[in-house]
Amino acid sequence: MSELLKRIDARTKLAGSNKLEMLLFSLGTDQRSGREETFGINVFKVREVMRVPEITRAPDMPPSVEGMVSLRGSLVPVIDLIKYVGIQNDTPPQIMIVTEYNGHTQGFLVESVDTILRVDWSSMKVPPDMLTVQMGGLITAVTELKDGRIVMMMDVEKILAETSNYADDASIAALQPLDVGEKTVFFVDDSVVARKQVQKALEALGLKSMFATNGREAWQELQKVAARADVLHQPVKDYIQLILTDVEMPEMDGYVLTRNIKSDARFAGVPVLMHSSLSSDANQQLGKSVGVDEYVPKFEPIKLAEVLSRLLSASKPA
Repeated sequence: MSELLKRIDARTKLAGSNKLEMLLFSLGTDQRSGREETFGINVFKVREVMRVPEITRAPDMPPSVEGMVSLRGSLVPVIDLIKYVGIQNDTPPQIMIVTEYNGHTQGFLVESVDTILRVDWSSMKVPPDMLTVQMGGLITAVTELKDGRIVMMMDVEKILAETSNYADDASIAALQPLDVGEKTVFFVDDSVVARKQVQKALEALGLKSMFATNGREAWQELQKVAARADVLHQPVKDYIQLILTDVEMPEMDGYVLTRNIKSDARFAGVPVLMHSSLSSDANQQLGKSVGVDEYVPKFEPIKLAEVLSRLLSASKPA
């Protein structure tokens, strides 16, 4: 399995190319439907793939949380994705994918891993409503492989929010309105959980907002704002004072969206703040390479408030 991930360091060149590399995995054959579903996870979030180690059971855990494992001296929570999704499968999970989100490490139990697949974000589509309902809003993007299989990307932020304190509303409740005047933030994220958290944080900070659910939709909406500003002979920054973008999004990722914004003179003076669970130094450098002004990890509302205050205070009042 180490061979499967040995080239991960070379993948930093994907930034700005609108490409994604996914580790494909299976949760087994659902006895109800008779289908074996294929899922994908961004390899940037994968630290290790290993056989399921000994798990220490813990009381009062959510049903899909199996317990904890010790990895290199650290206790890591283990989530059984088969149980979480609700697949009826009598075969015990064989593989654990060790992942990292915002510096938090956790293990995901799956039946098997397949391969690493490179795809273009433009081929990753917003899931149809029927699939969204069927999967309980768990899927953020889908794509079809040449062999006819459908690959589904999970909303891992939703999983972590429901199995841990990953999204802590208490921190948002402690926020105070910013003293920056009347400002509007345009934000984009494909995760329902993340959008709700951002919306709550912006409201607590006394900021107005507009949003989109993926990079392509965001670029289309921003183009409309720019066109309206042109007609009125006003700069875009009179309408939007900051753009907050996720990285992983179907159809167009945050890197390409940022590059588009920064190459369009109409958006001069509008800072772009990247907001992602891909929070490693390498990913922050990738953001800077396409022109991101600052980078804030997801689900850190106090840090987000500090950066918003600084960037919005520096902008010209609307």
